[in-house]
Amino acid sequence: MTLAPVLSVLLAFAALPARANDGTTVFSDPSRIASIGGSVTEIVYALGEEGHLVARDSTSYYPKAALKLPDVGYMRALSPEGVLSVNPSGILALHGSGPKEAVDVLKKSSVPFIEVPEHYSHDGILEKIRIVGRALGADAKAEKLAADMDAKLKAAEKQTASIKERKRILFVLSTQGGKILAAGSDTAGAGIIKLAGAINAVEGFSGYKQMSDEAIVTARPDVILAMKNAGRPISEDELFANPSIASTPAGAGRKVISMDGGYLLGFGPRTAEAIHDLAVALYGDQVTD
Repeated sequence: MTLAPVLSVLLAFAALPARANDGTTVFSDPSRIASIGGSVTEIVYALGEEGHLVARDSTSYYPKAALKLPDVGYMRALSPEGVLSVNPSGILALHGSGPKEAVDVLKKSSVPFIEVPEHYSHDGILEKIRIVGRALGADAKAEKLAADMDAKLKAAEKQTASIKERKRILFVLSTQGGKILAAGSDTAGAGIIKLAGAINAVEGFSGYKQMSDEAIVTARPDVILAMKNAGRPISEDELFANPSIASTPAGAGRKVISMDGGYLLGFGPRTAEAIHDLAVALYGDQVTD
């Protein structure tokens, strides 16, 4: 990317008042907010504060009303000129937005930039709600939504509390090239597996990594978990044709669960429902209301 287009866009905003800094937690002008990250956008709508939004990223496809907003691109492949072209008064971005070079340019622009932390846990969801609410000057609404979410999450987690035999789950992100890319610790995949009362079959690494055939066999997953509507779909035939997968309990029983990616891994207002749906898919009538 050449710097000329970026600089021309930044100069267009030179008249805006104050440069954003890392300590910014509240937008001084929340009238035109670009929301980056599906769960961030969902939270804005759940707070009833969608009137502030002027744009969204391509992962923000729920609720459907969000699709009417201009799309500034995929959250991990942003261009500064694309985001700034909607003339935002503030940028509200989920941690992990990128690339780093683009985010650095946005942070140095005159448009306030607030980053929303991402922790794949019950408390992490509540933190996101409070930070988004604070940014938009809607603290009271955020506290109410956080309290409601806390109760729903506790109820969803309690539904699997009495289950003694926990399923071992292998979250598969991709099978391209015959290689299994799976979720280790500190991932959204691992987080949702835990909340649904199951065990991540992967041990020994964090993030998403390619697994060796030996590691897959050793993991002994009972079920494969995958995403829908998030990039190239995983073919069940291709998945179970993999010799290492075929030799596991999941492979022998052809046990795979596919759920919408944003719903399953969003860690936002719908996560309690996602926990319930995943738990039912795993445990059936063992799940208690």
